[in-house]
Amino acid sequence: MGMNRILQGIMRYRQTYRESMVKQFEVVRDDPHPKAVFFTCIDSRMLPTRFTQTNIGDMFIVRNAGNLVPHANLSGHEEITTEPAALELGCVINGIKHVIVCGHSDCKAMNMLHLMRNSDRTLHEVLKLSPLKAWLVRHGHSSIVKFAQLEVSDFQAPLVFQAETPMRRFVAYIDPENRFTVEDKLSQVNTLQQLQNIASYNFMREGLSRGRVYIHALWFDIYTGDIYYFSRQQKRFVDVNETNMERLLEEVLKYYT
Repeated sequence: MGMNRILQGIMRYRQTYRESMVKQFEVVRDDPHPKAVFFTCIDSRMLPTRFTQTNIGDMFIVRNAGNLVPHANLSGHEEITTEPAALELGCVINGIKHVIVCGHSDCKAMNMLHLMRNSDRTLHEVLKLSPLKAWLVRHGHSSIVKFAQLEVSDFQAPLVFQAETPMRRFVAYIDPENRFTVEDKLSQVNTLQQLQNIASYNFMREGLSRGRVYIHALWFDIYTGDIYYFSRQQKRFVDVNETNMERLLEEVLKYYT
């Protein structure tokens, strides 16, 4: 394990995939057309190019603990992060049309955020000692606020999120069948909250309001391999499978093309 496995993997790559990958790099070098900016978690179990079956040049992938996109109000010149920079590079400079946030089950970052949800947010010394906790408290607080609304209703009432523009909203029922743990429910809330955060950036607003950029949410159940797409028509995360694929495609083609 460790570096031994990594180095052996590089040798297998050289002997098997390198030649074909270089050919693909040459194809996209002069005429790249990435389809999406894809935000997901750093969890080692998350392999987005594998479960979306995408290839070289198809997506910009941005990973961090908890698939968080800082709100514009928390991302100034003195504290810029890579997430808004990736949005600008992808959607403004490269004209990418789709932004996807993908959360997942058993997310260690979301589990930790859930544990800290009732903690005193003024414990500065504790946060100084843990960059992870500081990151989650600062940029996951809005998700905790939404989750608290869900808890009050015993996880029955819908949540309302701001969509592409200040006047647009979408409604979400979180796990109405009560299939998932409370931490996974928080993960789903958090995934949707990031769409609202993405829409908070001034440089994104024109593209979002004019239909040149669209925002989507996916959620991956790592123990079943099922992938859920958030359907605004159905107001919930819907399992992407053979029985409902046609209906989801109709929704996507109607609203996001």
